[in-house]
Amino acid sequence: MYIVLVVFGWFNVFSTGFTESYDGFFNFGQIHGKQLLFVLSALVMGIFVLLLDVKIFPAFAWLIYLGFVGLLLAVLAFGVEINNSQSWFRFGSFAFQPSEFSKYATALALAAFLGKTKSKASTTTTAAALAIIGIPMALILLQNDMGTTLVFSSLVIVLWREGLLSGKLILAGIVAIFLFVLTLIINQYIIIGTLAAATLGWISLRLKNRKEWVLIAGFFAILSIYVLSVDYVYHEILQPHQKARIEVLVNDDVDLKGVGYNLHQSKIAIGSGGFWGKGFLQGTQTKFQFVPEQSTDFIFCTVGEEWGFFGSALLIAVYLALISRIVTLAERHRSAFGRIYGYAIASFLFFHFTINIGMTIGLVPIIGIPLPFLSAEGSSIWAFSLMIFTFLKIDSKRLDLL
Repeated sequence: MYIVLVVFGWFNVFSTGFTESYDGFFNFGQIHGKQLLFVLSALVMGIFVLLLDVKIFPAFAWLIYLGFVGLLLAVLAFGVEINNSQSWFRFGSFAFQPSEFSKYATALALAAFLGKTKSKASTTTTAAALAIIGIPMALILLQNDMGTTLVFSSLVIVLWREGLLSGKLILAGIVAIFLFVLTLIINQYIIIGTLAAATLGWISLRLKNRKEWVLIAGFFAILSIYVLSVDYVYHEILQPHQKARIEVLVNDDVDLKGVGYNLHQSKIAIGSGGFWGKGFLQGTQTKFQFVPEQSTDFIFCTVGEEWGFFGSALLIAVYLALISRIVTLAERHRSAFGRIYGYAIASFLFFHFTINIGMTIGLVPIIGIPLPFLSAEGSSIWAFSLMIFTFLKIDSKRLDLL
């Protein structure tokens, strides 16, 4: 499945840069040539990882983690700014993004810590695990890279699987996000009125249980305060570019020549593909570069236009099959280190692919994260390849590593 994704990704990157003056598959001065180099070097790196002793990963997990935390600090001082984010080191024409590799480092460190912890269901363990996740998140946020910062939030799945976080708490977070967006679309007093009606209806069914009345009333009060605070947070706390991204999500007609341009063109490209697509190299939106960042964050537009609904559905099926396979192997693993690490990379993959595709079709705000193995971003391809091949090596032995 990995090979299918990187090969399919290369063909789509080739399509985004294809012109009538086509000068060969192996022109390394073009974007498809650079992508080919990244893919081949990722495979070489993967083979090297498979040749390593499997015990190296838990043994050096903390050193790798601290090394990339150091790089995240260094990029704040010596990095260059690309797309309003100071997240890159530049060496000539090559740019390196440490935050992509910090996901790998965090997955290893979290697996090493939780794998050795005997009493997981404790406040101390949960706080330490959150600190391991939170340190790179904070440093990446300082780089003004909100998209990559949010990717780390997917590790709550790992904490839930290991019993450190309640499923109810995660559900509450999802409800909070839903209510925030809903409040921007619908008048806040209509929402509060609906919540009040639901609360009274529930209480009327529980007339004999006064303690439950108090709990339900308290829950209603908390939700009402939260809904009333959304307007203040949106207008006074969020930065202008963050508000613009949310506005694009909740209002299809917002400034189609400005902040709404990317999403508008993205929808046109994907919708124009129909069921079967226009065919490889036949996408007009792709060929004439109507969609910005089409080889990187918006690569799914090329898939939708040239391969249609059928090709897009197959691509999603491959991603889901890959993630499902990783989770299945992680659950079978004898080592807690292998299980936790497997869940961590599955969480990263799931977040990336759902959010990336979601933002190209207008279901989530545009936060600028790549589609794993498809987007023309060298650091992303290397980092996700490193994650996958490390898991393959760990799974090949299925030893108790800690």
